[in-house]
Amino acid sequence: MATVAVMGAGSWGTTLAKVFADAGSNVVLWARREEVADLINRNHRNPDYLTDIALPANLTATADYQQALQGADIVVLAVPSQTLRNNLTLWATSIPHTATVVSLAKGIEKGTYLRMSELIGEVAGIEKDRIAVLSGPNLAREIAEQQPAATVIACPDEKRAQLVQQAVGAPYFRPYTNTDVVGCEIGGACKNVIALACGMASGRGLGENTLASVITRGLAEITRLGVAMGADPRTFAGLAGLGDLVATCSSPLSRNRSFGHRLGQGGTLDQARQATHGQVAEGVTSSASIFELATSLGVEMPITQAVYGVCHKGLAVDDMVAALMGRTKKSE
Repeated sequence: MATVAVMGAGSWGTTLAKVFADAGSNVVLWARREEVADLINRNHRNPDYLTDIALPANLTATADYQQALQGADIVVLAVPSQTLRNNLTLWATSIPHTATVVSLAKGIEKGTYLRMSELIGEVAGIEKDRIAVLSGPNLAREIAEQQPAATVIACPDEKRAQLVQQAVGAPYFRPYTNTDVVGCEIGGACKNVIALACGMASGRGLGENTLASVITRGLAEITRLGVAMGADPRTFAGLAGLGDLVATCSSPLSRNRSFGHRLGQGGTLDQARQATHGQVAEGVTSSASIFELATSLGVEMPITQAVYGVCHKGLAVDDMVAALMGRTKKSE
């Protein structure tokens, strides 16, 4: 029975804490605010996220990060990618030296272009064999409702991946292992950007042919970037690639798709943020980081470039569609 610390009580952190607990692990969920932790302990519900979902009795919460991390076999980092560095700087010395650290954040750090596992290694001084990534078609609401889902746990040390697999394998949640950390992280970061594009298209009233085309060509450009960074191209045909991409691009439960949909309807970035209840659409920030990273590597990513144009350069959604459709014809 593993002892698990989940650092972050947002919708996905809360959901995964529930999954670990349902799989039989002892779970401590760290919440930034003490009143949230108290309400979780008292009512077995998160007052801010998934408020109608009952949390298991073997899940407790605390606002004390040292208490959460003490004695943890597995430390799950469940904060947004662009806040991970600051949080991890505070937590680093309290993470047990033998713990497996699992990243849930899907993004490329602004300015450094670091993947999350690289950031964890740099900030916390944790060797790469102790760092795992969890990624797949994992919409929090559906999993919190115990709808069947699968995921991938990627780690260079396959035994550590299997340890996490055992600890998180609830009856409704099937984890697979992989050693391709780069591929899983690039797939997870880039799919948010493609989901923004799909949301923009749906917001303009465009149909399934358009969405299927964006998803398919989006997968092609994600794969190009991943391979240029040393990923196994087969990863992108699996759960952490195509699976995650389809779920995020297709579901109204996806923050990035919903955010893009509001932009497609003519909303501003602030209006789109309000429409997603102030929750983070990781793809907005990641679109800049990923586009700049791809440019530095000489990798062509036209959909990512178009989303970057809308989110950061004032490009109109209609002009984005026209630019993509007007590109030079070529072989698939």
